[in-house]
Amino acid sequence: MKFNNILSVFTPKDIKFFPLLKELSDIAVISGSLLHELIAHTEKDQRADLCHRIKAEETKGDIISNRISKELNTTFITPFDREDINALADRVEEVLDIINRVAHKILLYNPEHFTKYAVRMAEIIQEGTLEIQAAVVGLEHLKKSDTAVRTHYKKIKLLEETADVVYGEGIVDLFQNEKNTIELIKLKEIIQELEKTANKVNSTGKVIKSIFVKYV
Repeated sequence: MKFNNILSVFTPKDIKFFPLLKELSDIAVISGSLLHELIAHTEKDQRADLCHRIKAEETKGDIISNRISKELNTTFITPFDREDINALADRVEEVLDIINRVAHKILLYNPEHFTKYAVRMAEIIQEGTLEIQAAVVGLEHLKKSDTAVRTHYKKIKLLEETADVVYGEGIVDLFQNEKNTIELIKLKEIIQELEKTANKVNSTGKVIKSIFVKYV
């Protein structure tokens, strides 16, 4: 048994962080779903409403992240190292921030359409936020769900690798098939932001993996 696990037998931990991290991951799932809807299903006249809803979720995430920071400053015993809790909250908040940035660019550029590659990227991001949510839930009972948590962060990595392939194919498709130069520039900027978003989701998975390795 690792020292951290031995220590946990004798020191009660403040569990308020699990509900807060869960709430933050729930917001990420909502944001991922809204982003997918924005790119895959909506007409142009619906974009503004969805972008505003994504911004509202990002604001909620900021509030939860700030609460986590304050609790870390006032709590003596935490369920994981406070650096790990802070890193996980920061990574999820970064996912929310960049989803909001994608939405802002869509609202600003207002492209005529999205390619199937952009739709697939949004789908991957949505799947990634669901894996983050499931992994965060599993962290509360890490000994009981260690196999599940490992599965979730591995899936996040596979999604990021898939996103890299889709991104490359999407860029090639744009330069081969988009004849309108202005639309090409718009769509290229947006798919680049989607690729960055997938990377941020993977960064969150890396933090989850580091917590898993440290405590199991």
